[in-house]
Amino acid sequence: MAGGDRSVRFLGALGGASTSRVLNLLRIAQDNEADPEHAAKPLFLSPVINRAFLLKHRTRSDENYLFPNPKAVATKIIIPFDAADLRAGGRSLFVGQRGYIDCLRQVGHYNSETLEHDLRVMRLLDAVPSLDPFLLREHLRNSGIDVANCYFAISEGDQERMHRFVTREMSQLVTLANADGGSSDRLVSAMLSSEVDEKLEPLRLTLNLTGSHFREGMFSWRGFLYYKWSMGRFWPDVMGVLREINSIQPIGALTPEQKVYLASARRGIIEMVRDSGNHVNKSLAVYDSSFADLVANQAPKTFRDFLMSAPYMFLELGEKLGAVSHIVSFWRYRFPPGASTNIDPEELLAIFQDFSSGFGEKIQADSALIRKPDVITA
Repeated sequence: MAGGDRSVRFLGALGGASTSRVLNLLRIAQDNEADPEHAAKPLFLSPVINRAFLLKHRTRSDENYLFPNPKAVATKIIIPFDAADLRAGGRSLFVGQRGYIDCLRQVGHYNSETLEHDLRVMRLLDAVPSLDPFLLREHLRNSGIDVANCYFAISEGDQERMHRFVTREMSQLVTLANADGGSSDRLVSAMLSSEVDEKLEPLRLTLNLTGSHFREGMFSWRGFLYYKWSMGRFWPDVMGVLREINSIQPIGALTPEQKVYLASARRGIIEMVRDSGNHVNKSLAVYDSSFADLVANQAPKTFRDFLMSAPYMFLELGEKLGAVSHIVSFWRYRFPPGASTNIDPEELLAIFQDFSSGFGEKIQADSALIRKPDVITA
């Protein structure tokens, strides 16, 4: 386990925000100290881990040795040394790295029962492509993990807007599923629920799926609906954020190496957001085409086959959409419209490095450009 990795300075800038790539358990704990549900239904039983940061991290080539089998995206756990000053550094480890269980047991101060519970939750979080609250809630509840609602910060307004979106999406399917006006509303509510029960029986019969295939298919379907809704929600802000990324200048002197990196990072982030957007649109077009075939031809085979293969597409779609969503949501948190864009070179370098890492290693940052906090290796 290592301390003070490059993410810590970025987390200091993140402050109170969670994004599709970052789950800020520290801020959730601070904001809900008086909420009895937070204490009664924690995400993790270890108080230490339940105040940590979880990140979806694109692994670099020099990190592959940490894993028994190399993986493109890993879930990183960061435990701050000082919750009041994230620049002080923190200990970090990856879910599934060599020696991971022993490291987690040590830092989380576990007994056997609490460790087994938290290991299971970690495995579930590691399996989803992003840390979007809707997907986390669905995945955990489908696996019988009941935690406090404060961990899934989906506003009532967003829930209502997504319900309306899914209602429009599903309207053409109502007749095929033999649902009237009242039952169609219940069908949509069931689509967005974590429960797979008799309310979804019309869909199960339409798709001719049973058991685990139907549960997995419904999770993938909800995921695609969520991603499609999310794309429409945040994509209009993308161009404005990219223009600001392209023009922002830090306050203070830059070394020649820093100037070169910032110029390269600006170009790379813009290109990768564009390419990821194109990939997401193509993936969603595959979903739209198979769903349209289900509705138009009243033949479920194409859509059923899509749902059965969707988990493979789902991971890549979530990864790419999560990287773009993370950039937009973080940038708007750090630089609200109309607010000052003052930032020192070190923080801007850390932010650009984080944005770039979400897409892989197209942009390589010189580690000497960003000062690392004091670290403790344990």
